[in-house]
Amino acid sequence: MAKNLVIVESPAKAKTIEKFLGKDYKVESSFGHIADLPSKELGVDVEGDFKPKYQVSRDKRDVVKKLKDLASKADMVWLASDEDREGEAIAWHLAETLKLDKSKTKRIVFHEITKSAIQKAIENPRGIDYDLVDAQQARRVLDRIVGYELSPVLWRKVKGGLSAGRVQSVSVRLIVEREREIQDFSTEAFFRIDAEFANSDGQTFKAKLPKNFSSKAEANQFLQLNASANFKVGDLEKKPAKKSPAAPFTTSTLQQEAARKLGFSVSRTMTNAQRLYEAGLITYMRTDSVNLSQEARNGAKSAIESAYGSSYSKPRNYKGKAKGAQEAHEAIRPTDFSRNSISVDRDQDRLYDLIWKRAIASQMAEAQLERTNVRIEASTHQETFTANGEVIKFDGFLKVYLEGTDDEDLEQEGMLPTLRVKEALQNNYITATERYTRPPYRYTEASLVKKLEELGIGRPSTYAPTISTIQNRNYVEKGNVEGEERKYVQLTLKKGSINDKTLTEKVGSDKGKLVPTDIGMIVTDFLVTHFEHILDYHFTAKVEEDFDDIAEGKVDWSKMMKDFYKEFHPQVEDVQENADRESGERVLGTDPKTGRQVSVRLGKFGPMVQIGMAEEEEKPLFASLSPDQQLNTITYEEAMDLFKLPKQLGNYKGETLEVNNGRFGPYVRYGKKFVSLPAGVDALSVELEDAIELIKEKEAADAPIYMYKGLPVQKGKGRFGPFIKWNNTFINVNKKYDWDNLSDNDIITLIEDKIQKEKDKLVQNWESEGIRIEKARWGRHHIIKGKVKVELPKTVDVSKMTLEQAKVEIEKKTPKKKTTKKASTSKKK
Repeated sequence: MAKNLVIVESPAKAKTIEKFLGKDYKVESSFGHIADLPSKELGVDVEGDFKPKYQVSRDKRDVVKKLKDLASKADMVWLASDEDREGEAIAWHLAETLKLDKSKTKRIVFHEITKSAIQKAIENPRGIDYDLVDAQQARRVLDRIVGYELSPVLWRKVKGGLSAGRVQSVSVRLIVEREREIQDFSTEAFFRIDAEFANSDGQTFKAKLPKNFSSKAEANQFLQLNASANFKVGDLEKKPAKKSPAAPFTTSTLQQEAARKLGFSVSRTMTNAQRLYEAGLITYMRTDSVNLSQEARNGAKSAIESAYGSSYSKPRNYKGKAKGAQEAHEAIRPTDFSRNSISVDRDQDRLYDLIWKRAIASQMAEAQLERTNVRIEASTHQETFTANGEVIKFDGFLKVYLEGTDDEDLEQEGMLPTLRVKEALQNNYITATERYTRPPYRYTEASLVKKLEELGIGRPSTYAPTISTIQNRNYVEKGNVEGEERKYVQLTLKKGSINDKTLTEKVGSDKGKLVPTDIGMIVTDFLVTHFEHILDYHFTAKVEEDFDDIAEGKVDWSKMMKDFYKEFHPQVEDVQENADRESGERVLGTDPKTGRQVSVRLGKFGPMVQIGMAEEEEKPLFASLSPDQQLNTITYEEAMDLFKLPKQLGNYKGETLEVNNGRFGPYVRYGKKFVSLPAGVDALSVELEDAIELIKEKEAADAPIYMYKGLPVQKGKGRFGPFIKWNNTFINVNKKYDWDNLSDNDIITLIEDKIQKEKDKLVQNWESEGIRIEKARWGRHHIIKGKVKVELPKTVDVSKMTLEQAKVEIEKKTPKKKTTKKASTSKKK
């Protein structure tokens, strides 16, 4: 038996650490937190000192039992969870739940999983930092109280099944307010002037007028002034400039840059960063710090000088602005700078490459530039054109990396040809292009993280779960509108004559942007009206500062809770008792046939249009909004059109065809079959011929492409890409196959590989009972019966599991059917 037990929170981390320790050490995982607040009660003593009531969750009981057994046999237990507040709380829960002897327990932390870092940590153990634990408890308890008390208010006053959260609700408020800015924005047209000139050597360059014109007539008049003009370089200024590299990544800047350059969502970035950290490839990925250790700076210097030469090296340290950053010792960086690439999988490889380049660039010399500003004069008017350019004299850090930007309108400066003051220039053309003022951009996941950080809301560990939560709760969704066509005018002066043409452009795309749903807007309005203090940005930021003060031992966390609760709880009770219901109702007009009120509001099953009112003798009429319609923007005409659905189209092959809006969009119903309409097609615009064509396309797509073992094979494209379907099994077709020209051999290979893969997954199979055990991801296993799936901890030896044990696990997971007892009645004779 090993003398030392090392407990970490992740099996992948355990696997990496085990490589660096000898036979005297056994490394085990707690699989995250082993204890948390109960799921079906508040679990906080709000009448006393706000002590939390922690419980070991059912799925962690086997883990706890195993760790207790191992700890009892070890001479020393090393608690090696992450170095942040969350990790400190995990270490504390382990110490308390396992009842560890303090004299035989040590706490160690490291910000990278390397042999030297682990060894250094073991040589410098410490006790549990209870200030960090208290800061984590304060966050957990405050968030539990807010969510637990606000959610029932929303159920009663808005809609059942809703929930609220301190940081999540503030994040939704940001998105809702941005959406309202966009809706209230009044677009104005203007004309921008651009030109192309050539110098005496015939080299061309672009210039622009530093002012715009408000009308087509003004723009046309300006172009006419230039029709017979001579142009020359009026002034030319050259000056040296420097461009400095960005600091190495923090959690926030990594999430932003991975979104810009790799197209990753925040959660995708953090998942892959976690794996890189656990594999010992990068330092800890939840950090506010931009600092690099001396060891890291030396490693970067060596790698830079080896690859690019000493002139490219400039060691430097950065100072961050984030309060509380002292608990995370370093920025995110590679553990080994000499390793400039890895080969794990595509996502991890690309993210590692980004982290390596950013960290290396931060230790490289500035880029040396020469910036040129040129003013161009015309002989017929006083306005001057300007051109700006830059020449890179020494690329420095730009050899490796340039930070991205969220500014969608940014124009990059190019190079200018050699020019001289008073040099005559040839004008090739001048354009006056109609442009429009733009509303603020919707938030992306990355720009929302940036905004939250600027406001001091949340911390590195909260960004990803916050953004996932507000989408999972259906308060916010990713936009899927590609944009719409818009016409604009362009006037072009060329060779003395002006040409006028109308062009089109696509505008208004919200693809991938965060768009609030109806329920998100209604809940935000309700919370802002009745709990403005909780949703106030300054209050939320102040709470984060309080958590930082608790972590530094300056504030007592239970006192902070008491001060908060004595104001918050009475407010909740008052709103619960006295506030009116909120449905987001808008009155749109009256029904011309009946004279009854037409309104839109949130109903039990979602947003809807209503003709009439509940108190009237005649029952109201209802129609659901389509997925792309919103309560706050739908027009009277659009609302009334919804009552024209479902629309009967006619008959086809003896079946009635009907078009309607459904939960997932508009569709054509053909007997018992449903055919979705293409994106952007309005259900009311569909006629019989359109529906028949869609049905024929669907039938052609569903037609078998091959018969395998007497069963048809079909092909299609779904949410996760192209697939073939055989025997009710969907088989993904990867890029090594020519999707449009699948051969018979390709189809057979795909099916047989899938069959073999399913066989390999099967560990146990009790066919007569319909129960089986299959391998799952990350070394885990599932018990499966029909639609019920039970995930087993890694500690369970599934090869020895009996049918009876499997049935017990299935029974725990199977939802209990609700039964209602009917009172017996007897007939009177």
